[in-house]
Amino acid sequence: MTAAYCTFGCKVNQYETDCIQELMERNGYVTTEDTMTADVVIINSCTVTQSADVKLGQLLRRIRRQNPDAVTVVAGCYPQAHGKTELISDADIVVGEANKTKIPEMVSDYFESREKVCNILPHQKGEKLESMNLSKRAEKTRAIIKIQDGCDRFCSYCIIPYARGRSRSKPIEEIQAEARELALQEHRELILVGINLSCYGEDLGGTDLADAVHVACESGADRVRLGSIEPEMLTESIIKRLSVEEKLCPHFHLSLQSGCDRTLERMKRRYNSDEYRELIQHLREYFPGCAVTTDVMVGFPGETDEDFRKSVEFVKEIAFAGVHVFPYSEREGTVAAKMPGSIPKAERYRRAEIMAGAAKIGEEAFREAHLGQIVSVLFEHEKGDDFHQGHTKDYLMVKVPKVRDSLWKEIRDVKITSCKDNCLYGEIINPAAE
Repeated sequence: MTAAYCTFGCKVNQYETDCIQELMERNGYVTTEDTMTADVVIINSCTVTQSADVKLGQLLRRIRRQNPDAVTVVAGCYPQAHGKTELISDADIVVGEANKTKIPEMVSDYFESREKVCNILPHQKGEKLESMNLSKRAEKTRAIIKIQDGCDRFCSYCIIPYARGRSRSKPIEEIQAEARELALQEHRELILVGINLSCYGEDLGGTDLADAVHVACESGADRVRLGSIEPEMLTESIIKRLSVEEKLCPHFHLSLQSGCDRTLERMKRRYNSDEYRELIQHLREYFPGCAVTTDVMVGFPGETDEDFRKSVEFVKEIAFAGVHVFPYSEREGTVAAKMPGSIPKAERYRRAEIMAGAAKIGEEAFREAHLGQIVSVLFEHEKGDDFHQGHTKDYLMVKVPKVRDSLWKEIRDVKITSCKDNCLYGEIINPAAE
């Protein structure tokens, strides 16, 4: 029988889908990318924004219309945060954040009984991380390792603590074993991810993010990269310890949300713009030339024109290497959803365009600073055109003219010769070695 997989949202969700797929394959299911012919369709959901909910509903309706005999599974953040709502009422199996590793068993039981399953367990104080360990990511250049889940911060706009529960960490010895296995499977880059990654180890005692990075760097992989980081737990001491890890990629996605202190306070973020600026200074001191990318929200309830202006100016000042700009989205059950001063949606999107334009200045300057430089590039699957493509350590896309059929998973030095369309172009050093 065949199974298809759909993932919404972050790299944590992608990791969990990879683990579910691996378990399904061990139980005899053959993976297919075609959701409209698969016997089983497993959807790992996200509910960070209203848009994610809408896309989930659209996908379910399309599957039901075009592949009515498929067994449909909806798992993850959406059912955990909202329960079995009308949106997913047609799904055959609904699973919250716990027991995702039992999905193969639930599918098997469903085929026998044809009785619908709803397995949504409430989060409990002191609960442990569900044990998930990945041995490979088939056909993928990089391998993701989830080392942390949940969040204790309860920002006023965010539904995720309700969906994911409290912060909890993977034991360091499990990270070490998983990283070694993935390196043995020829994954040359490992990405450590979590819901609030900088809180890693708080619940373990005597362990922190730098320890997790260290064991990953000792795995045998060539590169280690960090997923999105929240600023409040990233100290200069940890940054200094991270800087000695030669395999750690100098790319830090440090979530900002707003450059205005008044907005940050209303968001219940645990830092202000001065503290965030100081963190950036530490990163750039210990990792010269590093890429710092971020997320910025616009149109938060009560955000005045002056608040927005301050946020724009802060983004220009920091000159991020990349900025994900998004308009505020109401999430029922959060504090912000009941706040006065709602910004019209048209104005939110207008502000998003202005913010993206301001961010583009720093993004272009960061790319152009690579002109004439020799950079290390990890090459990925070929896309069928006249170029090999891959990413630098600071996660910029690089394209080079084809020298043979494939350079997949190879790391090569490339001299950057031009920059256009958000991409760097260059030439491989010493191509005669081909």
